[in-house]
Amino acid sequence: MWRIAAMFAVSGAMVLSGCASGTDSGGSGTETSASSAKVDEIANTVPEEIKSSGKLIVGVNIPYAPNEFKDPSGKIVGFDVDLMNAIAATLGLTPEYREADFAKIIPSIQGGTFNVGMSSFTDTKEREQSVDFVTYFSAGTQWAQRPDNPINPDDACGKKVAVQATTYQETDELPAKSKACVDAGKPAIQITPFDGQDAATNAVVLGQVDAMSADSPVTAYAIKQSNGKLEAAGDIFDAAPYGWPVAKGSPLAQSLQQALEHLIEEGTYEEIAKNWGVEAGMIDKPVINGAIS
Repeated sequence: MWRIAAMFAVSGAMVLSGCASGTDSGGSGTETSASSAKVDEIANTVPEEIKSSGKLIVGVNIPYAPNEFKDPSGKIVGFDVDLMNAIAATLGLTPEYREADFAKIIPSIQGGTFNVGMSSFTDTKEREQSVDFVTYFSAGTQWAQRPDNPINPDDACGKKVAVQATTYQETDELPAKSKACVDAGKPAIQITPFDGQDAATNAVVLGQVDAMSADSPVTAYAIKQSNGKLEAAGDIFDAAPYGWPVAKGSPLAQSLQQALEHLIEEGTYEEIAKNWGVEAGMIDKPVINGAIS
């Protein structure tokens, strides 16, 4: 996998190339016995054009460990990957993962290139205007800092904060906090976006920015892998659902929802979450378009 420790010697931000296509079915970076078999009743709900192809085309942006990233062999792995593999198996489909820039996944779903997106998308009311979402996880926002450079997420006026481009942290969280700074007569937050989370994390370690803001499981994983070079800044806040985006009005949303309900009931969902250490974000029931803001 892309261990953050391996990037510390890099002199600049390192970003994996996007828009490359691949057919790797993925798997876990750590061994898991979680598996799932086709459930005919659920598989029969899949739209005919997808069912007849036998494939579920999944748009993914990498890396965003521990949810989706690559192991040393180049295989796409992570919590999201293991879960989507189980979802696809339940639907009687083979997942085909295609890499893309994060910002291009939803337009590619709208255009029919991808059937579904899988990149830790926060389900927001704004995004629901373009696509439908099936919720599968609950994540908050968590900041990280260098131990020698403490920062308060509630008072970061004038600070440089790294984020992955087009994520909730860039589009919603930091602009609101920066506006509050300006309204109070303080300098704005210098929002510093990167194309990939690895580059955003690297920028904090190298001192190019003061802190980073990301989804709580991503930040926790980055801190764990940093060998003491990063630590949490403040508590987790702004909990919101992750969702899989599908084309607006597509019956695939109901298929995914039913498949996840099945995995929750049989215990596979919990097994996968615990395998990746993200069980704190498990949900009890998936919903379609469950945005809270």
